[in-house]
Amino acid sequence: MTNLFTPYTFNNNVEIKNRLVVAPMTHLGSTPDGTLGEQERRFISNRAENMGIFITAATLVADGGKAFFGQPAAIDESHLASLAETAQILKNQGAKAVLQIHHGGIHAIKDLNGSDKISASDHTETGTRSATVQEIHDLIQAFANATDLAIRAGFDGVEIHGANGYLIQQFFSREFNQRTDEWGGSVENRLRFPLAIVDAVTAVREKHAKPDFIIGYRFSPEEPGENGLTMADTFDLLDALVEKPLQYLHVSLWDFYNKARRGADESKTRIEQIHARIGGKLPLIGVGNLLTGEAIEQAFSTGFCEFLALGKAVMLNPNIATLLQEKRYGEIESEFDPERADHYGYPDLLWQYNCDGGNWLPPVKGREHTPLNI
Repeated sequence: MTNLFTPYTFNNNVEIKNRLVVAPMTHLGSTPDGTLGEQERRFISNRAENMGIFITAATLVADGGKAFFGQPAAIDESHLASLAETAQILKNQGAKAVLQIHHGGIHAIKDLNGSDKISASDHTETGTRSATVQEIHDLIQAFANATDLAIRAGFDGVEIHGANGYLIQQFFSREFNQRTDEWGGSVENRLRFPLAIVDAVTAVREKHAKPDFIIGYRFSPEEPGENGLTMADTFDLLDALVEKPLQYLHVSLWDFYNKARRGADESKTRIEQIHARIGGKLPLIGVGNLLTGEAIEQAFSTGFCEFLALGKAVMLNPNIATLLQEKRYGEIESEFDPERADHYGYPDLLWQYNCDGGNWLPPVKGREHTPLNI
């Protein structure tokens, strides 16, 4: 495990003390107005110790894009104090605090949003309409504004959430983007929205003269659907992103070892081909259902990523980094126990979802578990 606990210096000269990252987790614990809730405060208060980076739950950048109950927000001045407290809680534990910035697009929940739903194109099944060109520019500015709030709140960085079928990915995907203007059609046009967000976010960093502010980008490599993203599309995205002044890329995988399905060598894993495509131009954060010390060690030893993000393992083991550092593998829990009196420090709704066996959450002790395979 030695390499996991060696430092890494980003291209902006920021040193990360080790290669462990707390993956962004949908904790469902913020208040209805998107500020820090007491249950959220409890959940994040002890999970960053001995971690290199802590990436927050997906944080809403604009009204109309809320995709979760209890989702945090970074929309306006009313969120600044809450964001500052969140950043301080994480930094006090010794990790770099990174705010993941997000908009749900077609996956926004209508009952949680006061305005109508917009995305790249009309989506009848979800009652979503195509954004106007002005609204597209407003959405780009919303990500920039959230970055401004993050810097002022004391975060060490932001992660642009371009994964998991949310708004940014919807603009890049032919499955969801049927536009015929400059924001759709060719791969260059479908890349325009994500790259414009990257440019807007980096411009905010420049405005604040904060070269040490970290900017990362999370992406999903493939999608279902006839016109869903393929690995070839993802390679196009990566080729564009490595030319931007980012500090890292973060692949979203349900399983670290999932193999490519379309647009690449189907006999090889997605992550190894992604890592090869990046070619060392930026570090890659890998992730994917790693629940034991042995599994974490084995995944990192592949050399397919410079950092490992842990989500479910952190949910079950708030001190997972310490257990790994001290090689106390036998103490690492890999199954959720509904009888645990302390509830792992989960917010109530998250606890209930895990008790119900949600397949995006840790496996429940004594039950068959089928993780998502996307």
